[in-house]
Amino acid sequence: MNSLPTHEILAPAFGERLQVNVPLKRYTAARIGGRADVLITVDSSDELVDTVRQLWQMEIPFILLGSGSNVLVSEAGIRQVVVINRAKQFRLNAQAEPPTVWVESGANLGALARKVASHGLAGLEWAGGIPGTIGGAIYGNAGAHGADMTGNLVMAEILHHIQNNHGDFSQILQEKWSVDQFEYEYRSSIVKRQPGRVVVLSAVLKLARSTPEAVQEKMEEYKKMRHNSQPSGASMGSIFKNPEGDYAGRLIEAVGLKGMALGKVEISRKHANFFINQDNASASDYFALIRMAQQKVFEQFGVKLELEIEILGDWSGQ
Repeated sequence: MNSLPTHEILAPAFGERLQVNVPLKRYTAARIGGRADVLITVDSSDELVDTVRQLWQMEIPFILLGSGSNVLVSEAGIRQVVVINRAKQFRLNAQAEPPTVWVESGANLGALARKVASHGLAGLEWAGGIPGTIGGAIYGNAGAHGADMTGNLVMAEILHHIQNNHGDFSQILQEKWSVDQFEYEYRSSIVKRQPGRVVVLSAVLKLARSTPEAVQEKMEEYKKMRHNSQPSGASMGSIFKNPEGDYAGRLIEAVGLKGMALGKVEISRKHANFFINQDNASASDYFALIRMAQQKVFEQFGVKLELEIEILGDWSGQ
């Protein structure tokens, strides 16, 4: 199906969970973005399964958003259906060896890290300041302070859309994947490299026994490090992946762009890999500043900065 179906076509399947012509600013961490033609909210992994199955079966393209912490949405909006994942239940299994936590993919990773810390369980201290969801973290192999999801993920329950190259065969399977099946690389996974085929429903993460005091002390240490090195304000987190053996922020600063602003978007004076929305910034200014940084770094150093964020929506006018 090449054109977006009207909300009347989708309404019988999704009822009150479906909204039309919805501003996406409220759903993105940078508070930027145009409107979604159609938006559907899910509140549990079961609802996520039902919603994704129906959209795949109806051959309706969609984008799945959690916290919107690492996406730049065009002012022209998104023509595809936007599915907002609010599935956030979790269950601790402190008696397991090692201890584990089961959590739905829409749960906030930082909030989960703080919750397990309060139970004296270690292993997620690195994630205490990450604003994204579990699903997004698994999708992009989120990490900080020398750790990432590779070290915590035991298993994830997924919905897998299998199609052959000719498009005449389609099957939707609910599966459990081990960490190895995600074929993790730095800030990447097989799911991210082959978008549209897998949706993460929930995950089991491994932890370690400790004390609330010891875990909290480590989290406070990381919090101070973030405060000293990263800016506050509305942003998407790190814009670019760090090139091997170097840092994107260092390269952007070295070409003289630290503090550079376009419109209401500024390359942070504290950390040049963070672009800050100063006040009602435009996505087009963000996009132009991203391209400027890439061009200047390539011209001076021959390094192609690769995006860590994702660019979503209609950019045909750019």
